[in-house]
Amino acid sequence: MKLPRVSSACVISQLKKRGFTEACHQGKGSHTALIRIDETGQKLLVIVPKRDILPIGTLLSIMRQGKFTREEFLEILTG
Repeated sequence: MKLPRVSSACVISQLKKRGFTEACHQGKGSHTALIRIDETGQKLLVIVPKRDILPIGTLLSIMRQGKFTREEFLEILTG
């Protein structure tokens, strides 16, 4: 199944529902850093650029950063 076309606001909202929180960062720019500590104590950092519709390559990068399977990520995006 293809990844849906979604906005960064949608991705951020859905990741926050799954335990990610906004990380404090001092940098400038149009990106949002989200962080979550998994059951092993490892920090997962996902960077989401603020755009109306995210390119598929960006969605794939977010999926890899968050260590989601394709099925998990599809469920998150359609959540």
